[in-house]
Amino acid sequence: MRKSIRELGAENFVNAGLTVEEANEFHGVLNNILSISSSPTDTWHHLVTNKLLKPFYPHSFHQLVYYTIYQYSQSHAAAAADNDFHDPPLYWFPSLEQAKCTNLGRLMETNGPKLLGDSYKDPITSFSLFHKFSVQHLQVYWSLILKELSVSFVEPPKCILDTSDPSKHGGTWLPGSVLNVADCCLQPSAHPNKQDDSIAIIWRDEGFDDAEVNRISLKQLRQQVMFVASAIDATFSRGDAIAIDMQMTANAVIIYLAIVLAGCVVVSIADSFAPKEIEARLRISKAKGIFTQDFISRGGRKFPLYSRVIEAASCKVIVLPVIGDDLGVQIREQDLSWKNFLSSVRSDNFSPIYQSVDSVTNILFSSGTTGDPKAIPWTQLAPIRSAADGWALIDIQPGDVYCWPTNLGWVMGPTLIYHCLLTGATLALYHGSPQGHGFGKFVQDAGVTILGTVPSLVKTWKSTQCMEGLDWTKIKLFCSTGETSSIDDDLWLSSKAYYKPIIELCGGTELASSYIAGSPLQPQAFGAFSTASMTTGIVILDENGVPYPEDVSCVGEVGLFPLFLGASDRLLNADHEKVYFKGMPIFEGKVLRRHGDIIKRTVGGYIIVQGRADDTMNLGGIKTSSIEIERVCDRADECILETAAVSVAPENGGPEQLVIFVVLKKGYNSNAETLKKIFSKAIQTNLNPLFKVSFVKIVPEFPRTASNKILRRVLRDQMKHGVSAQSRL
Repeated sequence: MRKSIRELGAENFVNAGLTVEEANEFHGVLNNILSISSSPTDTWHHLVTNKLLKPFYPHSFHQLVYYTIYQYSQSHAAAAADNDFHDPPLYWFPSLEQAKCTNLGRLMETNGPKLLGDSYKDPITSFSLFHKFSVQHLQVYWSLILKELSVSFVEPPKCILDTSDPSKHGGTWLPGSVLNVADCCLQPSAHPNKQDDSIAIIWRDEGFDDAEVNRISLKQLRQQVMFVASAIDATFSRGDAIAIDMQMTANAVIIYLAIVLAGCVVVSIADSFAPKEIEARLRISKAKGIFTQDFISRGGRKFPLYSRVIEAASCKVIVLPVIGDDLGVQIREQDLSWKNFLSSVRSDNFSPIYQSVDSVTNILFSSGTTGDPKAIPWTQLAPIRSAADGWALIDIQPGDVYCWPTNLGWVMGPTLIYHCLLTGATLALYHGSPQGHGFGKFVQDAGVTILGTVPSLVKTWKSTQCMEGLDWTKIKLFCSTGETSSIDDDLWLSSKAYYKPIIELCGGTELASSYIAGSPLQPQAFGAFSTASMTTGIVILDENGVPYPEDVSCVGEVGLFPLFLGASDRLLNADHEKVYFKGMPIFEGKVLRRHGDIIKRTVGGYIIVQGRADDTMNLGGIKTSSIEIERVCDRADECILETAAVSVAPENGGPEQLVIFVVLKKGYNSNAETLKKIFSKAIQTNLNPLFKVSFVKIVPEFPRTASNKILRRVLRDQMKHGVSAQSRL
């Protein structure tokens, strides 16, 4: 029988890792709190508000207190995720004083009484009401937000939204406006406060963990971007697609902004991709050139990158050295070193290329259910949407130092640039692996105030204890996206900064942002979302495609209101209408936009993502399809007749695990462990070196539909128990 919090004595706290003195002190304070607490939530609220759970206390102690207060266990969490609609336990609570100092709270205090009348009370009480207002009055909300961001138009929009064309489900946003969004990032502004001497980027190279951090001011960044833009203009033509396949360094950010400033289009390619994946993205985007590095430097080792790129690329490659000024590889005759590429430029004075707001600035990729990834063009609307949600949901302010280990090949790379440079925050970059103590020390030394993560990275930090002894208490807020969060990993992370909130974000490349999130104006629960993003309307559909009533607890596929500034309106290599709208129900006179997530809404309105409606899986924060995995595995060994790939979430939460079901050819034998090694090697060579096979199960045949389609959902359900049991072990 689990003890109640009142039954715990000082000896329990000593057993959990406290000293005798610490245990006695905490026991006395806890008893005082329990004497005035009205509920478990109230008890926890008192503990975290008064900073009584210290970051340097052992995680075992934090676990003991949290799980005992809430009479909560990880197995309970799994049962709750599947079977009930009660709200998850709350771990963070906004104060009214804090709320009024947030971006959105300040906006609400200024405009709430006028927009909501007597209904407006304060930013916490009235948040849901103001959110609903933003959905119903898109033009009013966006008029206010555009004034809050560093977005300046050469030609202003004729209006905020034009819905006169019925063929455009998402409407026409900011019609007639002309700008260069990279130029907006680089220019000083009074509101938000961005001065020429403001620090734009702060960074450190791996291996120099005791050195001073490097800094670039906004003026220096602007000069360097203009210099590179001049070289791009001299080498390429306006409108050319130019790829970036390199680590997210200060130079990578400069190149990204320079491509956009020069009126060209960035093609985003992750530095982890195999040559076949690089080739597909270059082919689909018709890239005329690609920026890359000679090597990747990570964890004290160098890994070839240029050699992978030239195996895939026939276009011009511009190669940067990962260390020093000289390349560590011999390059092809048609390629250029970074030094030679810049040698023709005589001036850093470059006039930005201004274009209409719907001009494409970036091509990103999201794996679909076909062989090729979906090619999603970002127009200049996408950065505006991205920055606006960062401003409202993450509360990014001038003076914040914002770090999120990521890559320009994924949506978070460009998102991070625009989050910082359109709000006046400082972008913090660590040139190396984020998995060790060196990264954590950079977070400490750079004074990071907002730290973004993916759950698998947090799991690594926790399990290796590599962040012990560091001070992360300057962090005001964490963010997490890409995968399902583990409650216990989030408990560890939040405790490192006196239980600051972890703002969960869930969206997609095609949305340029999140459709559900946490909010610093609402209490937060681990691994849950507390709201739809601002201006975003959602409905949850039952199995017949009928929307459940608003605010009713339920589980179903999510449908998005189609008027979503920044969302894609085209795909380069697929039918956008078919992918996102065909077959979706009409709600309040408009066809809903498909997103593909199954979500659960609790009694109190918290949202928990249950998985994908289709067979797309999420591996290490990267969306991929079963078909892509199976295509590689089917030909990995001659003994294989066919394979079926599914992903299964462990019962205690955390990243999805890849499971391969196998039917062997008649007369052939093999075992699961041998096949696991074969599949892992094949997938990492042909798809992505970050993907890992967790389980292999050999079966005589697959369950199928009448039309012979594999029922992957049945296989997934069969594996849930096995994966859960393995996780407990």
